Amino acid sequence: MPGLLDRRLLFVTGKGGVGKTTVAAALGMLAAERGRRVLVCEGEPKGDVAAALESEAAGFAPREVAPRLSVMQMDTEASLREYLRLNLRVPTVGRIGPVARAFDFVANAAPGVREILTVGKLCYEVREGRYDLVVVDAAATGTIVGQLAAPVGINELVKVGAVRSQTRWMLDILEDGRTTGVCIVTTPEEMPVNEAVDLASRLEQETGVHLAALVANRVMPELFSRAEQEVFDTLSSRDVPDAVAAALGECSTDAVRSVLDAAELAVRIRRAGAAHLERLRGSLDRSVPLLYVPYLFGRAHGARAVRRVAGSLAEEIGG
Repeated sequence: MPGLLDRRLLFVTGKGGVGKTTVAAALGMLAAERGRRVLVCEGEPKGDVAAALESEAAGFAPREVAPRLSVMQMDTEASLREYLRLNLRVPTVGRIGPVARAFDFVANAAPGVREILTVGKLCYEVREGRYDLVVVDAAATGTIVGQLAAPVGINELVKVGAVRSQTRWMLDILEDGRTTGVCIVTTPEEMPVNEAVDLASRLEQETGVHLAALVANRVMPELFSRAEQEVFDTLSSRDVPDAVAAALGECSTDAVRSVLDAAELAVRIRRAGAAHLERLRGSLDRSVPLLYVPYLFGRAHGARAVRRVAGSLAEEIGG
């Protein structure tokens, strides 16, 4: 299989709150800095990707926000209009009136219609070749499988005609592991790891889309060696804090104990996180890369935070 950024279409997903938007923006930024033409698509029109890159909100039409880096927001009605214009030569001036109302009715009644318009637009951008890589800030874990499985369901339901041929070329793109992959973002905590393991299993069972990588975000670094941890354990016991406070003169015993408690908490958080990540690694195929992004201490946000995450991913991906 190719490297993570060597694919053409990359879906970035994960449990809400794990930082998937930041990771998606960071992957797009990193690929653009390596010379690839990149489109980062926001699957749900919230403006989070543009905000992460400190850019004005994007629309359905891609807009360049940095050299070789463009962003867009998914809009299913706009996707329908584009499809009708390209395939049925329907004019696109204003809302498409009765067609739009019919679409709303069908989309609410027939499962998979909105998903097809979302996935179809992304596959279309890959097929047209205007970009070397399309990175999707995709829906959270509870929704992404339905989107990726929609072409399969419709292809099985419709046996002949234009609809089947349309879903067939989508599947050719989605199920080619050299072209398309899913990147699951998690954090070293119980619930996000559980969802990541479940999603990896569902992707294999319900779709033909390959799992390209997992990103463990906000990993607590090893602040102390084992020997240093033993020193902190010794300092925390008996009357040592009183002696340390007396030796320092200007510190209270409570202040010394607060420092030692903070060090102990950091060690516990890291150990618990390491156990969750070990369980994650043991639940997945060893060939799937597990990339680590350290916890960002400080007030970094926006493009600065994205750049720091991109730097960490660059070290993990290599090349």
